[in-house]
Amino acid sequence: MISRRIVIGDVHGHYGALSQLLEAIAPGQNEPVYFLGDLIDRGPGSAQVVELVKSHRYRCVLGNHEQILLEILGGHQSLDSEMFQGWLYNGGYATLTSYNHKIPQDHIEWMKTLPNYLDLGDIWLVHAGVAPHLPIEEQTVENFCWIRDEFHSITEPYFENKLIITGHTMTFNFPGVEPGNLASGAGWLDIDTGAYHPYSGWLTGVDITNKQVYQVNSKSLALRQFALDEITTPVAPEQVYSKRRQMA
Repeated sequence: MISRRIVIGDVHGHYGALSQLLEAIAPGQNEPVYFLGDLIDRGPGSAQVVELVKSHRYRCVLGNHEQILLEILGGHQSLDSEMFQGWLYNGGYATLTSYNHKIPQDHIEWMKTLPNYLDLGDIWLVHAGVAPHLPIEEQTVENFCWIRDEFHSITEPYFENKLIITGHTMTFNFPGVEPGNLASGAGWLDIDTGAYHPYSGWLTGVDITNKQVYQVNSKSLALRQFALDEITTPVAPEQVYSKRRQMA
């Protein structure tokens, strides 16, 4: 019997915070752990994060940072190409450094297997969201990995009986949401609390079964725990906007 299902937001290479978070949550053998993508870039431990998730066979959806890396590798981008330089600027250099400038093939092949979304029955995991007016079969990888305002401003849930849980957009980019708080809207819950960002630094894991939130700060490694409703800020559709602090 599964007593907990754990969903973890964007790690962005913060291996120390992730290790502390998993230690605090202490998932049992029959308690699945899921990741929302963006395991890599920006933090100093992308290689270690990927190895941890891969070796424990935790399930993970594709994030836009993994998508960018796979496009660069698959397209054989030159070192001076705009895409490659953009990736380096947005955290890719830290990733390459963590791998000693050579990403092993088994990590690349593992990233290629990451699904665009995971349907767990009552919850639906995706990195960024969905285009509100398109059925699932017409969604694109760009929708799943990159969408923001169009999804967050929906007035009716996309699914009648599923909560969509996302990362990608740091929650403090929503109006009225304090650093470290989660954000919610019509049928969605965003748990990317900005593990890499100096304005927040919190990495979040949610026990969605028991509605408990665990957080570790990537700078101080401080740990805290809340009830889900205690740390979630509702966002009205008409208030949605993005400050665009980052390519998330």
